[in-house]
Amino acid sequence: MEAGPTWEPEAWGSSGGWPAPRGARAGPSLSSVLNELPSAATLRYRGPGVLPWGASGEEEEDGESNVQAMAEAAQKELGEPIPSRELPWPMQARRTHRQSHARDKVAQGSGSRVAQWALWLRRSKEKTQERLHTLQPWAWTLKRIGGQFGAGTESYFSLLRFLLLLNVLASVLKACMTLLPTWLEGTPPGPPGPDTSSPCGFYNPDPQGLVTFPTHLFSLLSGVGFLEWSPLFYGFYPPRQHLAVTYLCSVFVIGLLHLVLILHRSVSGLKQTLLAESGVLTSYSHRVFSAWDFGLRGDVHVRLRHRIILYELQVELEEAVVRRQAAVRTLSQQAKVWSVRVLLNLLVIALLGAAFYGVYWATGATVKLQETPLVQQMPLVKLGVDYLPSIFISGVNFLLPPVFKLIAPLEGYTRSRQIVFILLRTVFLRLASLLVLLFSLWNQITCGGNAEAEECKTCGYKYKELPCWETRLGQEMYKLLIFDLLTGLAVMLLIQFPRKLLCGLCPGPLGRTVGTQEFQVPDEVLGLIYAQTVVWVGSFFCPLLPMLNTVKFLLLFYFKKFTLFSTCSPASRTFRAATVNFFFPLVLLLGLTISAVPVLYSIFLIPPSKLCGPFRGQSSIWAKIPESISSLPRITQNFLFFLGTQAFAVPLLLISSILMVYTLVLANSYGRLISELKRQIEMEVVGGGPASG
Repeated sequence: MEAGPTWEPEAWGSSGGWPAPRGARAGPSLSSVLNELPSAATLRYRGPGVLPWGASGEEEEDGESNVQAMAEAAQKELGEPIPSRELPWPMQARRTHRQSHARDKVAQGSGSRVAQWALWLRRSKEKTQERLHTLQPWAWTLKRIGGQFGAGTESYFSLLRFLLLLNVLASVLKACMTLLPTWLEGTPPGPPGPDTSSPCGFYNPDPQGLVTFPTHLFSLLSGVGFLEWSPLFYGFYPPRQHLAVTYLCSVFVIGLLHLVLILHRSVSGLKQTLLAESGVLTSYSHRVFSAWDFGLRGDVHVRLRHRIILYELQVELEEAVVRRQAAVRTLSQQAKVWSVRVLLNLLVIALLGAAFYGVYWATGATVKLQETPLVQQMPLVKLGVDYLPSIFISGVNFLLPPVFKLIAPLEGYTRSRQIVFILLRTVFLRLASLLVLLFSLWNQITCGGNAEAEECKTCGYKYKELPCWETRLGQEMYKLLIFDLLTGLAVMLLIQFPRKLLCGLCPGPLGRTVGTQEFQVPDEVLGLIYAQTVVWVGSFFCPLLPMLNTVKFLLLFYFKKFTLFSTCSPASRTFRAATVNFFFPLVLLLGLTISAVPVLYSIFLIPPSKLCGPFRGQSSIWAKIPESISSLPRITQNFLFFLGTQAFAVPLLLISSILMVYTLVLANSYGRLISELKRQIEMEVVGGGPASG
């Protein structure tokens, strides 16, 4: 659901967008006469894709109307271009239309080949943007979800689609920069033999003897056995010059690309959030007089738009009640509210502390239990011990968010603010739990950061227990991804569907109380962000993890969609879409930042394993980059090393600071100007205008 109208200049060009009214032509037809009627001016309110009077077109009930075909039909009947001021379009669209036609006239009149090419490129860009917009997957599905279940539920599926795009891009880059170089330089060597030894011990991931089917199944779930020496994990890749560089560069390229895309999504959501919070688009007059789309075609679209406006009004009314109650509180009531908030936040901190200690204990207990003979003799028990940290993290993430949901209404905030606090606490729980797990693993790998310890002194890491520590980290992230998928399927099959069946078998208040389910947007969204953060952390140690996550998110979309329409009812209390459209990418950006810390620490500070991986034999993983730069020409070397010096960093920092200060000052001046104009409008209204003065 769109939170408000957003004008895109590209949508108003000559190659698409709203159909222009037809000018006078030789031999007036019925359609040209009808276009002279005053009602033709209502095209500006009907939305893109509405045909003028007299144009043919059948109504589509399934919601997939071909906007582009209708626009082209209108453009074919377009005669001589009329002045932009006579077009029934908004002012910004007229300005864009006037500039576009001015450029076209200049290009056509100049006769220059460069101008003709510029005109052709611009029109090609407009057509490409239109086609890319029509290729968005599941657009009609998201519209149905927004109309039937509200903006919050639609924002979850929109975020899921965005994350699926990120994982597809990461999978393509990993395949091109990691898998292809591995086989282009020759077949990768096999695993080291049991007799291969070095000062850092030996490493033998290849299982010996006959392997039974249950062992294969347990290996598939835990990432050991036949999967440990496969393209799935870091240790498989051989120490080749070009492969090592592309392997490391793929991590930075994917991280930078994801950062740019998330920032772009956050900025677009920020515009809607600022407008929504300012009250410009949330007034009741806007909802009543300007929210309807006169270009809707079909009863399905009309019903969906009815529900969307209903949800918007419901959100505004709920939040207005809370704001009125907060405005009339006395000083004693304010003190009581803040006392309750402080006590509830202390309770939240205590719960989070207990959860983090439990994750740390589970990680340490896993290593001790794996060494016991009883666990090693029983494959099923060993699988449970391997998954102990994942089970504990999933259990904490399953139990504490409902507690946060019970606490939030007691604090006296609006519904949108409650959603924000629930999200903040839940994301802190999930991401901090992941950080605690990584800290526990770091403590095991580096002997608690003590390089002089007896077990780490020889190789810089605990080589006896972890001969290939990168693969071990990749296995932990792999198990978190698999267990998260299995947990989601188990919740759907064992909790949600039985509750729906119980609702049908037990009519009356009991069935409605037990069987009624709502789609919990905060929990579901934080589950997506947690899963994506796991992939960002593990993609360096498990290169094929983005591909697995792509399949997981694709399955998750259809499972959640089926669950939503078959077992869930519309939310009794909704929240504003603009807020979550900005907040969700912001939390996703936080997850990307947190995931960068352990990856960069591993690249720069922890010595790589001596017996596996493309960086074996190096003092650090990053040391391969300066070694590769040294083989380049002298001029290129000097330029690249200059980029890492203070002579480049200090001026760049100064220029960035000046631009940031200029932007802030400009924004403040615009804000003061807008506030002054608002005060003048209020004074005119109160004073009765110039005529009464």
